[in-house]
Formats: sequence, C-alpha cells, structure tokens
Amino acid sequence: MPSIILLAIGIGITAVLLGSALFQLLTPITDILSPQEKKCQQIADEGYKIHTIYPDSNPDEILENDMKRLLYLDDLWMKECVSVLSADSLFNIINNVERDFSHGE
Repeated sequence: MPSIILLAIGIGITAVLLGSALFQLLTPITDILSPQEKKCQQIADEGYKIHTIYPDSNPDEILENDMKRLLYLDDLWMKECVSVLSADSLFNIINNVERDFSHGE
C-alpha cells in the first residue's frame, strides 16, 4: 500500500514537471521594449559581439579598430542607457543579450 502511494506521488510530480517544461517551451517570450530600450539592446548586442571575438584577451591584444569601436559603444552605453534607464531595464537588456547569444538567436 505505501509503495502504491509513493508511486502515485512520483507520477504526479513527474507530470507536473513535464507539464511546466512543456508550457515554458510553448509560451513565446515577448519582451516589449521602449524605443530607448531597443536602441540600448542594439548597442549591447554589438558590444557583446566584439567581446565574444576576444573572450580572454588583454586590451593590448584587441585590434585597434575593434578597440575604438568597443570604446565608442561603451561610451554610448553609459550616455544613452545607464544614465537614462532603470536598473531593471538594464538587467533585462543584459539578460536578453546573453540569452540571444547563448541560444544562437
């Protein structure tokens, strides 16, 4: 009798976990961004692309054009994004960039 109850509980937990995973896969991720947040998303995407080219490099090892572009993007990020947007918006943008690159989107 106790083994039947444990089996039923195990099946119930498994069904809930599988249902939750299926629901997450089928639910589209719709982040509604303001125009400013979209601009900052593009800045972050471009900067992250450069960082992925040189993942473990010292600043001296980065090509001059890439370094100039990276410094420009960093300056733009500070002026257009960090000084304007809330911390929550910035973290959402950062998470979007990491998610997009880690999933190859």
